[in-house]
Amino acid sequence: MNAINRIITFFIFLFAFVLLIFLAVAPFDALAWMQSQIAALTHWSSGYQHSKPLIFTLGRVALGAVAFLVIIPLMLAEIPRGRREKSVRVRTEHGHVQVTADSIAKRLAWHLDQLADVITVTPEIAPRGDKVNVTLDVETSPEIDVPMKTEEIMLVTRDIIEKDMGLKLGRLHINIRHAPYPQGL
Repeated sequence: MNAINRIITFFIFLFAFVLLIFLAVAPFDALAWMQSQIAALTHWSSGYQHSKPLIFTLGRVALGAVAFLVIIPLMLAEIPRGRREKSVRVRTEHGHVQVTADSIAKRLAWHLDQLADVITVTPEIAPRGDKVNVTLDVETSPEIDVPMKTEEIMLVTRDIIEKDMGLKLGRLHINIRHAPYPQGL
């Protein structure tokens, strides 16, 4: 729906742009042209109304139906709704629970910050159906064993997501960045 709305909006703005440029460049010619077009449309529609009144009435009804069935829904689709917070649904014994992506990120950050040689952790959580895709930006001390620390971070993340929170871990991506070496050593 967003793509359709953007295309329609683009053409409306394009038409308004051309019309305004035409009015700015040649205002009297533009007004005379618009007046002649309106007069021609008035003459055509009154002639059509007298020659084929039933078709003219059906055309008016169809125009009104298009306004209500197409234009109104497109306008309503453009009204912003409250921002829905991303969440994951967890099935429990007694029903369902929604866990927000923000609470998952905070819990992961807190637990992973406790690991040795981890300085900061910035998790990005992307709920995908019943799974959670996790991207971790981890800053570590410069002297770590990268494969071993990555494995430890993966195990802790999987443990927190799957065992502690009852979620399913989808894709896990870890970006490790080393802190700079201390100066003056």
